[in-house]
Amino acid sequence: MLAWEGLAHRYASASAPIRYADFALQAGQHLLLRGASGSGKSTLLALLAGLLRVQQGELEVARTALPGLSPRALDAWRGATLGVVPQRLHLSEALTVAENLALPALAAGQSADPARAAELMAALDIAELAARRPHQLSVGQAQRVALARALMRRPKLLLADEPSASLDDEHTLHMLALLLDSAEREGCTLVIASHDARVVEALSARDDVAEVVL
Repeated sequence: MLAWEGLAHRYASASAPIRYADFALQAGQHLLLRGASGSGKSTLLALLAGLLRVQQGELEVARTALPGLSPRALDAWRGATLGVVPQRLHLSEALTVAENLALPALAAGQSADPARAAELMAALDIAELAARRPHQLSVGQAQRVALARALMRRPKLLLADEPSASLDDEHTLHMLALLLDSAEREGCTLVIASHDARVVEALSARDDVAEVVL
């Protein structure tokens, strides 16, 4: 599902590139990217998502070599392959929860899929929130809406950036369980980037979670 070799990225303002040790994720595993702030976790997530172009090395995601894709092909691949739960959830305040879940399909030029939205809202226990707007949601509810949105197009890879950033201990464990359960139910690979010791402790004990320490 994931593999990289000789992977490095250099920002224009940096004196040296960020280099990543060669890695391959085994089938059936999920991935925890851990390390201090500024260690390169978000950069690696952006590379995996095709939001940053590969400058050096090889990177394969979901059996696709990203360096060889044109910008148009990369956009199409991203829409068909990825679901992303960003640290800042970016829910549209002008839209209801149900309307926010329609955005991935509409952005891809497809029709909304209310049946799929209803299925995910039921699975994530947010069906009663369908008519609310983001400002009417708790932090935990908003994260579940963002997770449902990320899963709308049945991604092969689910990326979560610092999912515990605004959560207390109880809600952190609940969010991790939701992410893992959703990935298992949907049959996709989960990648979590975090420097939170609570996340590391919870995931390090699992046989189905590999780690990359940056």
